[in-house]
Amino acid sequence: MCELFGVSASVPISVNGLLKEFFSHSTEHPNGWGMATFHGNAASLEKEPTPAFRSSYLKARLAHPLETEGMIAHIRLATVGSTDYENCHPFVQRDCFHRCWTLAHNGTMFHCPALAPYQYVQEGRTDSERILCCLIDRLDRMAAEIGHELTAEDRFRFLDRFVCEMTPGNKMNFLLYDGELLYVHTNYANSLYVAQLPNGALFATTPLGHSRWTPAPFTTLCAYKAGRLVYTGTNHGNEYIDNEADTHFLFLDFAAL
Repeated sequence: MCELFGVSASVPISVNGLLKEFFSHSTEHPNGWGMATFHGNAASLEKEPTPAFRSSYLKARLAHPLETEGMIAHIRLATVGSTDYENCHPFVQRDCFHRCWTLAHNGTMFHCPALAPYQYVQEGRTDSERILCCLIDRLDRMAAEIGHELTAEDRFRFLDRFVCEMTPGNKMNFLLYDGELLYVHTNYANSLYVAQLPNGALFATTPLGHSRWTPAPFTTLCAYKAGRLVYTGTNHGNEYIDNEADTHFLFLDFAAL
């Protein structure tokens, strides 16, 4: 399973130490790394299809101060899709109003026919990228129907319905940023935590540093703005529980990488 790290803050915070600890976990998650830092409605994306602990680029990057109000980072343990650059997270796409969406996903979409058509338009081969392709396509259709760009509340309500539809039978931990809101979701027990800071919030698959971490809200989509929880969605109750059939699917797919 992959690992996620995210930041939502009202002021720039230093993340060098947290990222060094986070990326040290790549010895067990060796199939690529990536991070996106946010500047309003723009994402600066850096990623490689190599283990983070072996990346000379990442080592040099973290040797200099890195402060940010918002970011998403990911280390990959491949389950669907080969270990190529196109399959490394995060994924970035713009909607029809040029809003920039950035997604990092930790999990597998085992039972989701709605994503199948997007394998023909995505750049890589991951089910994670297909989530973003589907999301953007549906958002664009909704915007065309109503004739204007969605508000922050509209976007959240749309995402809440989307998550409720996509989660049955699927492991869907993710961090998603839309240029304004950071969406946070987990439906797999003990796999996403939050640490509230005076000026922001941190999110991680495994607690990092010396902050006080608590489990993120479970089976419920949440949205943060500048480190503050602003929207809480439906408790859909679609917890993902490991099972033999899905484990067999992963074994077959991984053997094909």
